[in-house]
Amino acid sequence: MAEQLEFFPVPSPCRGICQADEKGYCRGCMRSREERFTWQTMTDARKQEVLRLCRQRLLRKLRANKAQSPEEPQQPSLF
Repeated sequence: MAEQLEFFPVPSPCRGICQADEKGYCRGCMRSREERFTWQTMTDARKQEVLRLCRQRLLRKLRANKAQSPEEPQQPSLF
């Protein structure tokens, strides 16, 4: 796959919430410890891959939390 030229550096996804969750991912950006510590030395392509993984982790976590939360009672339809 040909690599696309990037004119701007890939910004860090850090949100300033630097706490690990039960799986070891940062609660703020969803990066692993290794990904956080090596961010500055990664290529832009690797950073893009890490961002893709972070989005997947966040979506997986949101789905798991939604499945665990009890459903609110639905109001019966009047029609």
